[in-house]
Amino acid sequence: MKKFLYLILLISNAIYSQIVIKGYVTDAYYKPVPNSSVLILKKGTDDVIAYAISDSKGFYNVTFSSNDKEIDIQVRCMGYETITETIKNNSNTKNFILNEKSFELKEIIVKTSPIKQKGDTIKYFVNSFSKEQDRSIGDVLKRMPGIEVLSDGKILYQGRPINKYYIEGLDLLEGKYNLANENLPFKEVTQVQILENHQPIRALDSLKFSDQAALNIKLKNAYTFTGQASLGSGFNPLLWDANITPMLFTKKTQMLATYQTNNTGVNVASQLKKLTIEDLINQFENNSEKTDWLSIQQLATPNFSEKRWLDNNIHLLSGNYLQKLNNNYELRINLSYLNDYQQQKGYTNTEFITPVNTITILEEKYNQSFYNSLQTNITLQKNADKNYFKNSLEFQGFWDSQKGNTVLNNEPINQQLNNEFFRISNNLKNIFPLGKQMITLNSYVGLNKTPQTLTVNPGQFENILNNNLPYDEVKQQVDLNTFYTNNSISFTKAIKRFSIEPKVGFQIENQQLNSEILTSENFNLGNEFSNNLDWFRSKFYFNITTQYKKNKWRFELTTPINHHTFQIKDNPLQSSENLNQVTFEPRLSVIYDVNSFWKINSSINFSNQFGTINQIHYAYILQNYRNLQRINAPIPQNLNQNFSFGIAYRNPIKTLFWNVMYVNNKSVNKLLYQTQVSTNGATELKAIEQENNRNNHNISTRASKYFSKIKSNITLNATFNLQNFQQLVNNNLTAIKNQNLTIGNKIDTDITDKINVEYQANWTFSKNKTQNQENPTVTQQSHILNLNFYPAKNQYFAIKSEYINNNLFTERTENIFTDLIYRYTLTKNKIDLEFQLSNLFNTTNYRTININDFSYVETNFNLRPRQALFKVRFTL
Repeated sequence: MKKFLYLILLISNAIYSQIVIKGYVTDAYYKPVPNSSVLILKKGTDDVIAYAISDSKGFYNVTFSSNDKEIDIQVRCMGYETITETIKNNSNTKNFILNEKSFELKEIIVKTSPIKQKGDTIKYFVNSFSKEQDRSIGDVLKRMPGIEVLSDGKILYQGRPINKYYIEGLDLLEGKYNLANENLPFKEVTQVQILENHQPIRALDSLKFSDQAALNIKLKNAYTFTGQASLGSGFNPLLWDANITPMLFTKKTQMLATYQTNNTGVNVASQLKKLTIEDLINQFENNSEKTDWLSIQQLATPNFSEKRWLDNNIHLLSGNYLQKLNNNYELRINLSYLNDYQQQKGYTNTEFITPVNTITILEEKYNQSFYNSLQTNITLQKNADKNYFKNSLEFQGFWDSQKGNTVLNNEPINQQLNNEFFRISNNLKNIFPLGKQMITLNSYVGLNKTPQTLTVNPGQFENILNNNLPYDEVKQQVDLNTFYTNNSISFTKAIKRFSIEPKVGFQIENQQLNSEILTSENFNLGNEFSNNLDWFRSKFYFNITTQYKKNKWRFELTTPINHHTFQIKDNPLQSSENLNQVTFEPRLSVIYDVNSFWKINSSINFSNQFGTINQIHYAYILQNYRNLQRINAPIPQNLNQNFSFGIAYRNPIKTLFWNVMYVNNKSVNKLLYQTQVSTNGATELKAIEQENNRNNHNISTRASKYFSKIKSNITLNATFNLQNFQQLVNNNLTAIKNQNLTIGNKIDTDITDKINVEYQANWTFSKNKTQNQENPTVTQQSHILNLNFYPAKNQYFAIKSEYINNNLFTERTENIFTDLIYRYTLTKNKIDLEFQLSNLFNTTNYRTININDFSYVETNFNLRPRQALFKVRFTL
């Protein structure tokens, strides 16, 4: 009872010791001043004892406890003069009248870092890297340090291709991300994210690590309807350029459709190429890429911007749709159609360097190419934490043809080629839990058909095809049918720091090659000019992949054991071969994360590579008008040893990225190819059984740094390649050595707020050595200088120049190209009115040189003339 009374006394004392001050805050006209801050301060200091905020009527009430005899009371409000008074420390009513007062605020500049890192995610803020001249997100990506965009649109991060390209975490385009890169307006994007160590399959995320990176586009709005539309017209010749690309991105739906057409040299067909490393590997393993057995003699295309030399007439139509369904399923449909007509004009001067003499030929060429293709892909996918399912049904059809008119040493030659290709395939992958491990089922089935025909007038290779007598025409027909399947089952299990994945599977490839050479003089040349080849290849494999991760170390060891079977026969030629071989092809990779900035990676692997059907056929095939090939030899077998070592540094805080990579490939080949070069440049290729070695060294490095204070990005890069191998040329064993060195830099800087400068340079030094003969060094250099001016907020003017210098056999050639661009933007309507003048100095010819294994090819290429284009562009 005493304790209870004592507690009551304490509470009462605390209540009665509290001070309450209240009142009203008004202005000089006695109007309430709401949201005023009333502070009780320790006298003569800024120490706050208590505070209150006046309500809508200007009333305030502040309660506090203090033992001081006097306190300060202060009233503050934006737009009014601050009042501070000293009063006695007791409960009171105190009213305040505030007088209005204006304040001049000091300018505050808030700077944010252009790059941030959170875990394995590196965020590039688009606004920090965009320029006034940019229109698509692809334009901005080229300025981001650590990210490299190649000429074909492929994106590299720290020198390695990305494995996925997402838009808001969804894979709409399945590797064909150029469609988004070239058409998605950058103003709709807030961030470009690099997802390091990205495992695209969620069910394996905690079981299998990945050292590859993905790219994710973060949009500003959850619902985004955007895209672009443009229409252009010009002259010399009559020009057109049109593009309409609407896009829709929501949480459950993504859509990108496009129709593009032009004859201005812009190769929009590159937007349909699969570029992610995962899709490229699948394309190679499944033998699904279009292969041309026959060809016409082409001109070596210049190694600078296609828009200066590509004479095209292209139409592209593509639709891409992704819909999220129930239970984490996604349905994706990709459809594209391409129609293109291209022309090439020029001549080539070729020198074949043989151990005995040098053979020179001159070819004037006019080629016409017609491309028609249809590609569809329907995919149903589920990517959940415990389950993964993906089934893709794909069809590809190519209806291509080419015409070639060549004058060889003043003798006309006409070529007509039809090179079609058709493929239908289904790819299934299913991952699901069974007990404490994950089961993975893979199944790929594909059917390919390749009907191709080449006709040449007049007939060639008279000594082989017509008893050394001239004749009118030769025709080569090729028909290849292919069935291929690859099936496997594996399970993945985690044991402490280890992840173990045993896999067993089989591959079967069955191909039938039918080919025949026909001449105007003889429709039945004999069996040695007709292939009726039945090719059967099977592979049964057992593979254990073991991963180990501890602290900064990551190891991966793959130990595949493969049993290969080949059965090849050509009954009319009574030729056949059977091969059974077991191979062991281990691979070890090691990754060491030194710290958050430095990473070291290394790998070594051994592999056995066997020949394909186009490397062994017992009868002749006329590949082009001056290449007749017959490979009556055993199945090619190569034993390869690959070693790589790389160091990478990235510091997002300092916006500095650097990497260096060394790769060495050694191969032991059981076949040696023999090339017989005739005086007219015609070549015959044969193969003999003779072991020979090929050694290749490649080292490359790239460093990029962004300086935010001066808004500048600087990139330096270098690559050195050295090859050593042997080849039979005109029955003489020849040692060949090729070496290439490329050095380059790229600078993008803002001189002032109204002037931006872009400079890029590359130097290439190529050298060839045949036996002990040192051949001339070919030096090539290119310089690109873009001066960008912003005379007003809605105006843009650019002078784009390109200088190319080639040191050829006996002379040096120089080319200068200059383009002018003026753009006026109707800001309110977001419409660009643009005028382009390309090739101001009307440079219409380009000469360059290419070094092959035992030849130098000097090419004179006809370029696009000066042209003017008026364009209207707006964002959807």
